[in-house]
Amino acid sequence: MSELRVGFVGLGAMGWPMAGHLKRQGLLVAVVNRNAAKAQQFARESAAEAPATLAELASLCNVIALCVSADADVIGVVREIAASVKPGIIVIDHSTVSSATAKQAQATMQAAGGDFLDAPVSGGVEGAKNGKLSIMVGGDAGTLARVRPVLDAYAARVSHMGPVGAGQNTKAVNQVLVAGIAQGVCEGLALGEALGLDPEVLLPTLLSGAAGCWFLEKRGATMLRNEFSGGFKLALLHKDLNIVRSLAQAAGTDHSIIEKSLADYDKLMAQGRGDEEISALIRLKRRAP
Repeated sequence: MSELRVGFVGLGAMGWPMAGHLKRQGLLVAVVNRNAAKAQQFARESAAEAPATLAELASLCNVIALCVSADADVIGVVREIAASVKPGIIVIDHSTVSSATAKQAQATMQAAGGDFLDAPVSGGVEGAKNGKLSIMVGGDAGTLARVRPVLDAYAARVSHMGPVGAGQNTKAVNQVLVAGIAQGVCEGLALGEALGLDPEVLLPTLLSGAAGCWFLEKRGATMLRNEFSGGFKLALLHKDLNIVRSLAQAAGTDHSIIEKSLADYDKLMAQGRGDEEISALIRLKRRAP
């Protein structure tokens, strides 16, 4: 029987299946969610506890994983946990936030006798459901070793990138690539559509050559059918890219893809499409009617 007693905070599209994998591995003890009814539903379905407060969660667990939306959420959750922390408790943050936020959260946990790992994930909702996420971790190697079974429950790959903040910096690089790939795939498929090419022949042909990639495979057919309800919400990528822009500006590197993507997703959000999947970008690539 594992000595790890894991709590999970944040039961969104990614967090719910990740917590489910932990329960199936016998590691999950309790869950907390901003919407308490959702935590209670998960608890009923999974025979886990759904405490009313983060302090109560901290009393039940020695590891707490987070998957929340924004920097302020991470800091708020960590502060509440730290206020009632037991010595040795470890917080693993799977959110996408700034590396500065990760360092602040680590300082808060260490001052309270615990520790913190920034461990953002990539692989989309499908990766979370299938337990095949790529996790990029910043923090102490010994701390990572102690909680490795937690990450292995839903990861295909766990990479230790360096000290706290390195995980989030790696995720920043990841998000530039995601944004750029989305730009290219959406623009290319909009052209193929305008030229009248048959998607049932076009897509497997592209996937068999140098253009083949995860985004084309998972989103090519759905975007051509105007199906944008699943997957990574474009408003969240927009949030991530604002973080990445600051990093790129400070590093002095080119950030033209970041700027183009921010502008495009600004337009889609202004149209009320922030909850659509990022492949909704094809709407802007098509020729005007």
